[in-house]
Amino acid sequence: MLTKVIQFIDRLTGWFGRAFAWLILLMAFGMGYEVLVRYVFNAPTAWAFDMSYILYGTLFMVGGAYTLARNAHVRGDFLYRLWKPRTQAAVELVLYFIFFFPGITALVIAGTKYAARSWRYMEVSVNSPAGVPVFHFKTMLVVAGALLFLQGIAQVCRCILCLRTGEWLGHEEDAEELEDKLLKQAASGKIDKAEQYVHGRDDT
Repeated sequence: MLTKVIQFIDRLTGWFGRAFAWLILLMAFGMGYEVLVRYVFNAPTAWAFDMSYILYGTLFMVGGAYTLARNAHVRGDFLYRLWKPRTQAAVELVLYFIFFFPGITALVIAGTKYAARSWRYMEVSVNSPAGVPVFHFKTMLVVAGALLFLQGIAQVCRCILCLRTGEWLGHEEDAEELEDKLLKQAASGKIDKAEQYVHGRDDT
């Protein structure tokens, strides 16, 4: 049961992460257009700056739950990595309830009030004369908080499962670091192949 809950939440936050990742293309196109018209045609836009921080901010916030689902957040693990899985799970479980859930709950509550006020008067950006609307952007505070809270539930289930079995349930992976790939190759007996790849001597 816990495994199914974890997998469902991981897939859900993964879908949101991949869907919002397309904002990178929009941001790149918008900034590329701004550079072109500013330096070639001497006609800068009034909306490019607002677009850049709105898209990047949305991507950053919504990507938080996706990153947590993939176990990709930066972790100060100089002690953590030395512990047995059950010890890691016990410590994480306590910290989720002491720090994570109260903080995310505060984000959702404050974000809801913040976004509702912005929607009431259809707030626009004060950074440009274009009057770019930002009320939808502030709604992302609530969306990001809700997704993080949901992913936190999956992480708690992971901790409970690890306490029962003594092993961590694996995370889904959409991409893999080159170093991790080489380490896996080395661990599976493909050491020579991995070394050739690193030094650019792969003749196959």
